[in-house]
Amino acid sequence: MACGSRLERKIRLAGFRLIAGTDEVGRGSLAGPVVAAAVIFGPKGVPRGIDDSKKLTRASREALADQIRRRALAFAIARVEHYAIDSLNIHRASLFAMESAVKALQPQPDYVLIDGRYQLPEVDCPQEAVIKGDSISISIAAASIVAKVSRDLWMREYDREYPGYGFGSHCGYNTREHQQAITRMGPCAIHRVTFQGVLSFQPSLFQQGMDGALFPED
Repeated sequence: MACGSRLERKIRLAGFRLIAGTDEVGRGSLAGPVVAAAVIFGPKGVPRGIDDSKKLTRASREALADQIRRRALAFAIARVEHYAIDSLNIHRASLFAMESAVKALQPQPDYVLIDGRYQLPEVDCPQEAVIKGDSISISIAAASIVAKVSRDLWMREYDREYPGYGFGSHCGYNTREHQQAITRMGPCAIHRVTFQGVLSFQPSLFQQGMDGALFPED
């Protein structure tokens, strides 16, 4: 199924009016926050070209993110920092980020579409988890774009604060460039110290992880 409004139209026919899509980005990164967005569109005025953020160029994402912010009925962005990810684990941190984005929407939705397999335990309205939702639902795809553009901007700011790691290019993901930087300089203040790829460069933390005191990447 191509990305479109078919799912939203079906839900509107069931009597729901304010349908939010939510998605997160940064789940697999070794550094920085996980960022979620939530977006509510009306039945008209949806920008053309919306798709899964991973399928779009940076220029297309940034142009669409601006249009989404201007034309959505509501949007919200939430982030969970690296230290909270280390404490919660990435699965719970991702759900918490999406919950926070949905709760920040004004007006509040009466139905929520979530990318992935899991519903949001702290969201009270009807909701539906949609596997590969960012390739199916226009609302989830829009949320993925807003979240991606926002996180990339923050990671470019971190690139200036922590030079040498390449955050401006790989945004904290586990690339060869990133691994070489960690090998050369060690982890910096925004690295997720419980993640494989960072954990192995910290002998004392690695031993704690083996003892079960820390969470591996979910």
